[in-house]
Amino acid sequence: MNYSTFKKTVALSLATAFAVTANAQDATTSATTSPAKVFGGRAQYRTWTFGVNGGFTAPAVIIGGTNDFGRNVRLGEYTFGAYYGLNLRKQLTHAFGLQANLNRGHVVSYNKNSGTSLTGGTGPYSSAKTEVQYDVNLSGVVNVATIDFLNRENAVNFYLTAGYGLLAYNPQVYRSYDVEAGSVNNKGKWGGAGDNNDYIREAYIPVGLGFKFKLNDRVALDLGYDMKFIDGDNFDGVRANGTSKDKFSYTHAGLEFSLGAKSKPDLNWVNPIAMMYDELKDPTLRQEVEALKGRVTNVEQAVEDLKKDSDGDGVADHLDKCPNTPAGAKVDGAGCELDTDGDGVPDWKDKCPTEAGTAELNGCPEMGTATMKDVQNIQFEYNSSVLRTSSYATLDKISSSMRADNNMNLQLDGHASQEGTDEYNMQLSIDRANAVKTYLVNSGVDAKRVMTKGYGETRPIASNATEEGRVANRRVEFRQL
Repeated sequence: MNYSTFKKTVALSLATAFAVTANAQDATTSATTSPAKVFGGRAQYRTWTFGVNGGFTAPAVIIGGTNDFGRNVRLGEYTFGAYYGLNLRKQLTHAFGLQANLNRGHVVSYNKNSGTSLTGGTGPYSSAKTEVQYDVNLSGVVNVATIDFLNRENAVNFYLTAGYGLLAYNPQVYRSYDVEAGSVNNKGKWGGAGDNNDYIREAYIPVGLGFKFKLNDRVALDLGYDMKFIDGDNFDGVRANGTSKDKFSYTHAGLEFSLGAKSKPDLNWVNPIAMMYDELKDPTLRQEVEALKGRVTNVEQAVEDLKKDSDGDGVADHLDKCPNTPAGAKVDGAGCELDTDGDGVPDWKDKCPTEAGTAELNGCPEMGTATMKDVQNIQFEYNSSVLRTSSYATLDKISSSMRADNNMNLQLDGHASQEGTDEYNMQLSIDRANAVKTYLVNSGVDAKRVMTKGYGETRPIASNATEEGRVANRRVEFRQL
């Protein structure tokens, strides 16, 4: 087949493909495949494709470059060799797949120097016919564009390929432009000494492009062009330039068959952008979205109801067994007021939460003005823990009694009037009790026999509304243990 005949064949094939594809697209709109979701994953698609192809080779590529041999300069065109093969592809995404290709056939080439023969080791040659035993490669296939991009599934795809492969070939050279005359065939002689191989094996890089036309849900027409860049300079049987690399092209047409369940669409033809657009404008989807919004609102409201705490005690209403506790009250896990000492005065207003007392004394027990017979309380100035000199006589008497009776132990109870904060008055009462203990210890009493405790302003013995009452409340009392 000459070059002009080939051009006519390709043009007719493209026109036929577009016409068939237009009819096929109408037919596939009513296909019985189940609809796929944009984010439904690869499992919802068919991803394996098997193909067969056939076409023609030429000792040149469309991007140019030099070969030792080329077209027939006498005829001004190429003579094409027959080539055919199989392929198997795994589609990983809608835009990318991995494809294994297996081909065989032959390539015809001529001395492009207008009758000047090239020397190939044993004589001058004018033409060559290279037999390819096998051509195997693994390539990535990228779908880079589609004509009908607004459809959920494409019907025409434009693709690019690139990969890595291996050729096994035998170049048979001729001393004449007549490919059948004066041949030199080195089959069985290739390789090193003693190898006697029938074929040369060489790595190569395949790069290609093409169009695919969807004929129906299972079958597609593939029209493609592959450039094969060989890692060697002996593909045409002549090493005319040691630094050059041979190359050839394969123009082909073929059919691809989608494998897998009929209920699934083919991932190779999926258009996620169009699918997303279809889903967004789908009334059913809008209804589902609105229904989902309603369910989310109901869930949010239910969560807010579960968190509701009307009395602010930190226990949600549905768990609160005492729902009307006052603000600021300390409560247990059931929402009821804590009463640690069980005196009927809740902890949040109990001045003595660990000692049972009375409501009149804010939860504190009643106490006398002095707990030791004939011993007066030690009084203090306002906001002071310094002992008065008038207290020394009382303290000396107590010290003398304790040194005389080793079984006598004391607890010193410090108190304060109501001026100042609770925390400050508590510390002041402790300091006052410690001041009395220090005096007794310095006078010879064993420190282990004297205990101290502060009560702050929680145990008044007189009203804090008057100065006389506040003076009486600034004291340390003695409790014999």
